[in-house]
Amino acid sequence: MIERKDYINRLIAFKDKELIKVITGIRRCGKSTLFKLFQEYLLNNGVDKTQIVNINFEDIEYEDLTDYKTLYKKIISMLLPNKKNYIFLDEIQHVKDFEKAVDSLFIKKNVDLYITGSNAYFLSGELATLLAGRYVEISMLPLSFKEYNSALTEKNISIERKFNSYLQYGGFPYLLNLQEEQAKRDYLEGIYNSILIKDIIHRKKISDVSLLEKIIKFMYDNVGNFTSPKKISDTLTSFGQKITSPTVETYLSALIDGFILHKVNRYDVLGKQLLKTQGKYYVTDLGLQRFLLNNNKRNIGHNLENIVFLELKRRGFQIYIGKIWNLEVDFIAEKNGYTYYFQVSQSVLDENTLSRELQPLNKIKDHNPKFLLTMDYFPNASYNGIRQINIIDWLLSDDEN
Repeated sequence: MIERKDYINRLIAFKDKELIKVITGIRRCGKSTLFKLFQEYLLNNGVDKTQIVNINFEDIEYEDLTDYKTLYKKIISMLLPNKKNYIFLDEIQHVKDFEKAVDSLFIKKNVDLYITGSNAYFLSGELATLLAGRYVEISMLPLSFKEYNSALTEKNISIERKFNSYLQYGGFPYLLNLQEEQAKRDYLEGIYNSILIKDIIHRKKISDVSLLEKIIKFMYDNVGNFTSPKKISDTLTSFGQKITSPTVETYLSALIDGFILHKVNRYDVLGKQLLKTQGKYYVTDLGLQRFLLNNNKRNIGHNLENIVFLELKRRGFQIYIGKIWNLEVDFIAEKNGYTYYFQVSQSVLDENTLSRELQPLNKIKDHNPKFLLTMDYFPNASYNGIRQINIIDWLLSDDEN
């Protein structure tokens, strides 16, 4: 199993706290493995295996527990009365009205509760109302490049080759066990179909699957580009697929809730306000993008931007696209009262490209840290206080920014 230290440490920090630990994330990103790793931690730190209850609702063994009353009675019957019980409920969205069982278990003083789900729907509605202020969400992503690199133990593979593989195939953990191109494609296809059918079409009751897939392909082909529901509807209509902006907005919401897309809003640096018009969308995993578009043609610059976005998200930042006058800052990242600015470019060896990338950062007159991330390698390069860092070095660093 690949050790996911950042997520494990977050679970350790919340252990025995009176909060439900909710782990969310795209299918096959490693949520079940995270449970196993944390259970190993518990066993190595004084918890007996009889204190641990682990149920994965995608296992047919537990099919008879998908009624919330039956589930509650079963778990209650397994609790040790004078010890802390660690309850792990994996893919709990399969249990109808599960929030009722979760709420009743939560109020038990000898229960420490952990649940996972593969879409955002299960955190809406009754659960959010019932458990407001009583749970903490840990949003999980596929492997970071740092995790990916540490899992590839072959000595003869250069770091650049590893990164190129990561760019192509993404970070779903099990892909590291597959060598053949076709096997990787088949695995990614299985993940995509599972998300599409189980987490989007079924739950959102979408009838026009062909239209949904056209929107997905459009979004995956426009990673890092400004877009809006109107722009998407106009584009699809021009190709003979008539669709309204509200319908596009509904479908985009479904894709975000299914954890395969992330929306980033624009922020006016000078006006210090969020902008309602347009925004950018990034994919949760570039391997799905490559599979879905079915070709090797990639906008490397935008894909690097996508990887930086995901890393900032992993590091716990609130992320925006910056606007200053008519210029764009790729990312404004905020955390714990601190602000950082990032530009991302494949290369700035060309002087015109370097000037273009630095211009928006130079327009910002505050003294917050500014970074230019590229694939070039110039140790300690700096321009008027703007630090240029190699993207691979930044991804492998222990720094939070």
